[in-house]
Amino acid sequence: MKRTVRVRKLAWIISLVGVVLLITAISVIMFARSPSTSQNAQKAQKTPTTAPAKPAVYFHTLPPGAKLPSSAECARLVNESPSPELRPTNARFNHRRGQHVPPGFFPQGDSSQVEQLAPLINGDFTGTTEDILRWAACKWGIDQDVVFAQAAVESAWQQNFLGDWTTDATRCPADHGLGADGVAGQCPESYGILQNNFPLEQAAWPGIALSTAMNADVTYAIWRSCYNGDEIWLNNEPQGRPYTAGDVWGCVGRWFAGSWYTSAADRYISRVQDYLSERIWLQPTFAHTLPTPGPGA
Repeated sequence: MKRTVRVRKLAWIISLVGVVLLITAISVIMFARSPSTSQNAQKAQKTPTTAPAKPAVYFHTLPPGAKLPSSAECARLVNESPSPELRPTNARFNHRRGQHVPPGFFPQGDSSQVEQLAPLINGDFTGTTEDILRWAACKWGIDQDVVFAQAAVESAWQQNFLGDWTTDATRCPADHGLGADGVAGQCPESYGILQNNFPLEQAAWPGIALSTAMNADVTYAIWRSCYNGDEIWLNNEPQGRPYTAGDVWGCVGRWFAGSWYTSAADRYISRVQDYLSERIWLQPTFAHTLPTPGPGA
Protein backbone atom coordinates (compact mmCIF):
# COMPACT_ATOMS: atom_id res chain seq x y z
CA MET A 1 0.00 0.00 0.00
CA LYS A 2 2.75 2.43 0.94
CA ARG A 3 4.67 1.58 -2.19
CA THR A 4 1.64 2.34 -4.37
CA VAL A 5 1.24 5.75 -2.75
CA ARG A 6 4.90 6.55 -3.31
CA VAL A 7 4.67 5.57 -6.97
CA ARG A 8 1.59 7.71 -7.49
CA LYS A 9 3.23 10.61 -5.71
CA LEU A 10 6.34 10.31 -7.90
CA ALA A 11 4.23 10.18 -11.03
CA TRP A 12 2.37 13.29 -9.92
CA ILE A 13 5.64 15.19 -9.35
CA ILE A 14 6.98 14.16 -12.76
CA SER A 15 3.76 15.33 -14.42
CA LEU A 16 3.92 18.67 -12.61
CA VAL A 17 7.54 19.25 -13.69
CA GLY A 18 6.58 18.40 -17.25
CA VAL A 19 3.76 20.94 -17.25
CA VAL A 20 6.05 23.66 -15.86
CA LEU A 21 8.66 22.94 -18.54
CA LEU A 22 6.03 23.01 -21.26
CA ILE A 23 4.64 26.36 -20.10
CA THR A 24 8.17 27.82 -19.93
CA ALA A 25 8.97 26.64 -23.46
CA ILE A 26 5.75 28.12 -24.84
CA SER A 27 6.46 31.45 -23.12
CA VAL A 28 9.97 31.67 -24.60
CA ILE A 29 8.66 30.92 -28.09
CA MET A 30 5.89 33.51 -27.82
CA PHE A 31 8.30 36.16 -26.51
CA ALA A 32 10.73 35.49 -29.34
CA ARG A 33 7.93 35.89 -31.88
CA SER A 34 6.56 39.08 -30.27
CA PRO A 35 6.40 41.84 -32.96
CA SER A 36 7.33 44.59 -30.52
CA THR A 37 10.39 42.69 -29.34
CA SER A 38 11.65 41.95 -32.84
CA GLN A 39 10.89 45.48 -33.98
CA ASN A 40 12.74 46.95 -31.02
CA ALA A 41 15.69 44.72 -31.77
CA GLN A 42 15.65 45.84 -35.41
CA LYS A 43 15.42 49.49 -34.36
CA ALA A 44 18.34 49.05 -32.03
CA GLN A 45 20.36 47.59 -34.86
CA LYS A 46 19.36 50.30 -37.35
CA THR A 47 19.68 53.36 -35.06
CA PRO A 48 22.89 55.11 -36.07
CA THR A 49 25.28 56.35 -33.44
CA THR A 50 25.29 60.15 -33.37
CA ALA A 51 28.79 61.58 -33.34
CA PRO A 52 29.38 64.21 -30.63
CA ALA A 53 29.32 67.82 -31.85
CA LYS A 54 32.74 69.12 -32.77
CA PRO A 55 33.86 71.79 -30.30
CA ALA A 56 34.37 75.27 -31.74
CA VAL A 57 37.95 76.27 -32.47
CA TYR A 58 39.12 79.22 -30.39
CA PHE A 59 41.33 81.61 -32.33
CA HIS A 60 44.29 83.02 -30.42
CA THR A 61 46.79 85.76 -31.25
CA LEU A 62 49.64 84.63 -33.49
CA PRO A 63 53.10 86.20 -33.06
CA PRO A 64 54.45 88.99 -35.29
CA GLY A 65 55.49 87.71 -38.70
CA ALA A 66 53.65 84.39 -38.23
CA LYS A 67 52.39 82.48 -41.24
CA LEU A 68 48.69 83.32 -41.38
CA PRO A 69 45.94 80.88 -42.39
CA SER A 70 44.11 81.53 -45.64
CA SER A 71 40.60 82.93 -45.97
CA ALA A 72 39.42 79.51 -47.12
CA GLU A 73 41.02 77.66 -44.20
CA CYS A 74 39.49 80.06 -41.69
CA ALA A 75 36.10 79.73 -43.39
CA ARG A 76 36.31 75.95 -43.07
CA LEU A 77 37.22 76.12 -39.38
CA VAL A 78 34.45 78.59 -38.57
CA ASN A 79 31.81 76.70 -40.56
CA GLU A 80 32.54 73.50 -38.65
CA SER A 81 30.90 75.10 -35.61
CA PRO A 82 28.58 77.91 -36.77
CA SER A 83 27.24 80.45 -34.26
CA PRO A 84 23.68 81.78 -33.95
CA GLU A 85 22.83 85.27 -35.19
CA LEU A 86 22.65 88.00 -32.55
CA ARG A 87 22.13 90.81 -35.05
CA PRO A 88 19.42 89.92 -37.59
CA THR A 89 19.60 93.49 -38.93
CA ASN A 90 23.06 92.63 -40.30
CA ALA A 91 21.66 89.95 -42.62
CA ARG A 92 22.10 91.74 -45.96
CA PHE A 93 25.59 92.92 -45.02
CA ASN A 94 26.57 89.48 -43.71
CA HIS A 95 25.61 87.79 -46.98
CA ARG A 96 27.64 90.13 -49.15
CA ARG A 97 31.30 89.42 -49.89
CA GLY A 98 33.94 92.10 -50.13
CA GLN A 99 36.52 93.11 -52.69
CA HIS A 100 40.25 93.20 -53.31
CA VAL A 101 42.21 96.35 -52.58
CA PRO A 102 45.09 97.79 -54.65
CA PRO A 103 48.74 97.08 -53.73
CA GLY A 104 49.13 100.62 -52.38
CA PHE A 105 46.33 100.26 -49.84
CA PHE A 106 48.63 100.74 -46.84
CA PRO A 107 50.15 104.21 -46.27
CA GLN A 108 53.57 105.07 -47.63
CA GLY A 109 54.86 105.60 -44.10
CA ASP A 110 54.64 101.85 -43.42
CA SER A 111 57.63 99.57 -43.92
CA SER A 112 57.85 97.93 -47.35
CA GLN A 113 57.05 94.46 -46.00
CA VAL A 114 53.44 95.52 -45.41
CA GLU A 115 52.88 95.09 -49.16
CA GLN A 116 52.57 91.35 -48.49
CA LEU A 117 49.31 91.92 -46.59
CA ALA A 118 47.31 93.92 -49.15
CA PRO A 119 46.67 90.97 -51.54
CA LEU A 120 45.17 88.99 -48.64
CA ILE A 121 42.29 91.43 -48.12
CA ASN A 122 39.13 90.28 -49.91
CA GLY A 123 36.18 90.09 -47.48
CA ASP A 124 35.52 86.62 -48.89
CA PHE A 125 33.17 85.15 -46.29
CA THR A 126 29.49 85.06 -45.43
CA GLY A 127 27.84 83.90 -42.23
CA THR A 128 26.40 85.16 -38.96
CA THR A 129 27.87 88.26 -37.35
CA GLU A 130 29.80 86.25 -34.77
CA ASP A 131 31.10 83.86 -37.43
CA ILE A 132 32.37 86.78 -39.52
CA LEU A 133 34.23 88.22 -36.54
CA ARG A 134 35.72 84.79 -35.78
CA TRP A 135 36.76 84.43 -39.43
CA ALA A 136 38.58 87.77 -39.31
CA ALA A 137 40.23 86.83 -36.00
CA CYS A 138 41.43 83.56 -37.51
CA LYS A 139 42.63 85.15 -40.73
CA TRP A 140 44.69 87.92 -39.12
CA GLY A 141 45.84 86.05 -36.03
CA ILE A 142 44.21 88.06 -33.25
CA ASP A 143 42.39 86.70 -30.20
CA GLN A 144 38.72 86.37 -31.10
CA ASP A 145 37.48 87.77 -27.79
CA VAL A 146 39.47 90.96 -28.36
CA VAL A 147 37.70 91.24 -31.72
CA PHE A 148 34.30 90.67 -30.10
CA ALA A 149 34.99 93.34 -27.46
CA GLN A 150 36.31 95.91 -29.92
CA ALA A 151 33.35 95.46 -32.26
CA ALA A 152 31.04 95.89 -29.26
CA VAL A 153 32.72 99.20 -28.39
CA GLU A 154 32.62 100.47 -31.97
CA SER A 155 29.06 99.61 -32.95
CA ALA A 156 27.50 97.00 -30.64
CA TRP A 157 28.09 94.65 -33.61
CA GLN A 158 25.90 96.72 -35.93
CA GLN A 159 27.12 96.93 -39.53
CA ASN A 160 24.77 99.76 -40.52
CA PHE A 161 26.13 102.05 -37.81
CA LEU A 162 27.40 105.44 -39.00
CA GLY A 163 29.84 107.57 -37.01
CA ASP A 164 32.36 110.41 -36.92
CA TRP A 165 29.93 112.93 -38.37
CA THR A 166 31.39 115.98 -40.04
CA THR A 167 30.30 119.13 -41.86
CA ASP A 168 33.14 118.69 -44.39
CA ALA A 169 31.60 116.96 -47.40
CA THR A 170 35.04 116.22 -48.88
CA ARG A 171 35.63 113.67 -46.12
CA CYS A 172 32.55 111.62 -47.00
CA PRO A 173 31.70 109.34 -49.96
CA ALA A 174 29.93 110.97 -52.89
CA ASP A 175 26.71 109.09 -52.19
CA HIS A 176 26.77 110.10 -48.51
CA GLY A 177 26.84 113.86 -48.86
CA LEU A 178 25.74 116.40 -46.29
CA GLY A 179 22.29 115.51 -45.01
CA ALA A 180 21.98 112.32 -47.09
CA ASP A 181 21.98 110.07 -44.01
CA GLY A 182 19.39 111.96 -42.01
CA VAL A 183 21.50 114.51 -40.15
CA ALA A 184 21.11 118.01 -41.58
CA GLY A 185 24.37 119.56 -42.75
CA GLN A 186 26.50 116.56 -41.77
CA CYS A 187 27.78 113.30 -43.22
CA PRO A 188 29.47 110.25 -41.65
CA GLU A 189 33.18 109.53 -42.10
CA SER A 190 33.08 106.08 -40.46
CA TYR A 191 31.09 103.00 -41.39
CA GLY A 192 30.18 99.57 -40.16
CA ILE A 193 30.78 97.14 -37.37
CA LEU A 194 34.31 98.41 -36.66
CA GLN A 195 33.84 101.99 -37.87
CA ASN A 196 36.27 101.99 -40.78
CA ASN A 197 37.18 105.53 -41.74
CA PHE A 198 36.42 106.51 -45.34
CA PRO A 199 39.10 109.23 -45.73
CA LEU A 200 41.79 106.74 -44.67
CA GLU A 201 40.41 103.65 -46.45
CA GLN A 202 38.92 104.92 -49.69
CA ALA A 203 40.53 102.07 -51.62
CA ALA A 204 38.28 99.65 -49.71
CA TRP A 205 35.08 101.54 -50.54
CA PRO A 206 32.24 100.57 -50.85
CA GLY A 207 32.99 97.16 -49.33
CA ILE A 208 33.66 98.49 -45.83
CA ALA A 209 30.10 99.85 -45.76
CA LEU A 210 28.24 97.11 -47.62
CA SER A 211 29.94 93.94 -46.37
CA THR A 212 30.47 92.99 -42.72
CA ALA A 213 33.25 90.61 -43.74
CA MET A 214 35.05 93.32 -45.71
CA ASN A 215 34.75 95.74 -42.81
CA ALA A 216 36.32 93.27 -40.38
CA ASP A 217 38.87 92.06 -42.91
CA VAL A 218 40.25 95.55 -43.51
CA THR A 219 40.25 96.42 -39.80
CA TYR A 220 42.36 93.46 -38.75
CA ALA A 221 44.64 93.64 -41.77
CA ILE A 222 45.53 97.11 -40.47
CA TRP A 223 45.83 95.75 -36.92
CA ARG A 224 48.20 93.03 -38.19
CA SER A 225 50.35 95.58 -40.02
CA CYS A 226 50.69 97.43 -36.72
CA TYR A 227 51.30 94.24 -34.73
CA ASN A 228 53.97 93.05 -37.17
CA GLY A 229 55.88 96.29 -36.63
CA ASP A 230 55.16 97.77 -40.07
CA GLU A 231 53.64 101.08 -38.92
CA ILE A 232 56.97 102.79 -38.29
CA TRP A 233 55.33 106.19 -38.90
CA LEU A 234 53.87 105.90 -35.39
CA ASN A 235 57.25 106.92 -34.01
CA ASN A 236 56.79 110.29 -35.73
CA GLU A 237 53.43 110.91 -34.05
CA PRO A 238 52.62 111.88 -30.46
CA GLN A 239 53.22 108.82 -28.27
CA GLY A 240 53.30 107.70 -24.68
CA ARG A 241 56.07 105.19 -25.33
CA PRO A 242 58.16 103.99 -28.33
CA TYR A 243 56.29 101.95 -30.93
CA THR A 244 57.23 98.29 -31.02
CA ALA A 245 55.95 95.15 -32.73
CA GLY A 246 53.98 92.53 -30.85
CA ASP A 247 51.81 94.84 -28.73
CA VAL A 248 48.18 93.72 -29.02
CA TRP A 249 46.73 96.58 -27.01
CA GLY A 250 48.91 99.30 -28.45
CA CYS A 251 47.58 98.38 -31.89
CA VAL A 252 43.99 98.31 -30.61
CA GLY A 253 44.44 101.84 -29.25
CA ARG A 254 46.06 103.00 -32.47
CA TRP A 255 42.89 102.01 -34.37
CA PHE A 256 40.95 104.69 -32.54
CA ALA A 257 43.54 107.37 -31.83
CA GLY A 258 45.98 107.03 -34.74
CA SER A 259 48.74 107.31 -32.15
CA TRP A 260 50.67 105.12 -29.74
CA TYR A 261 49.61 105.07 -26.08
CA THR A 262 48.41 108.65 -26.01
CA SER A 263 45.64 109.60 -23.58
CA ALA A 264 42.97 109.05 -26.26
CA ALA A 265 44.41 105.63 -27.11
CA ASP A 266 44.61 104.70 -23.43
CA ARG A 267 40.96 105.55 -22.83
CA TYR A 268 39.90 103.48 -25.83
CA ILE A 269 42.05 100.52 -24.75
CA SER A 270 40.53 100.67 -21.27
CA ARG A 271 37.01 100.58 -22.68
CA VAL A 272 37.71 97.59 -24.91
CA GLN A 273 39.36 95.80 -21.99
CA ASP A 274 36.31 96.49 -19.82
CA TYR A 275 34.04 94.93 -22.43
CA LEU A 276 36.43 92.02 -22.75
CA SER A 277 36.41 91.46 -18.99
CA GLU A 278 32.60 91.60 -18.92
CA ARG A 279 32.35 89.43 -22.04
CA ILE A 280 29.59 91.83 -22.89
CA TRP A 281 28.55 89.99 -26.07
CA LEU A 282 27.36 87.10 -23.86
CA GLN A 283 25.20 89.27 -21.61
CA PRO A 284 21.42 88.89 -22.09
CA THR A 285 21.01 92.61 -22.73
CA PHE A 286 23.59 92.75 -25.53
CA ALA A 287 21.23 91.42 -28.20
CA HIS A 288 19.02 94.47 -27.59
CA THR A 289 21.81 97.05 -27.31
CA LEU A 290 21.93 99.24 -30.39
CA PRO A 291 23.90 102.46 -30.73
CA THR A 292 22.09 105.54 -31.97
CA PRO A 293 23.72 107.10 -35.05
CA GLY A 294 24.08 110.84 -34.88
CA PRO A 295 26.55 113.70 -34.36
CA GLY A 296 29.38 112.66 -32.10
CA ALA A 297 28.40 108.99 -32.20
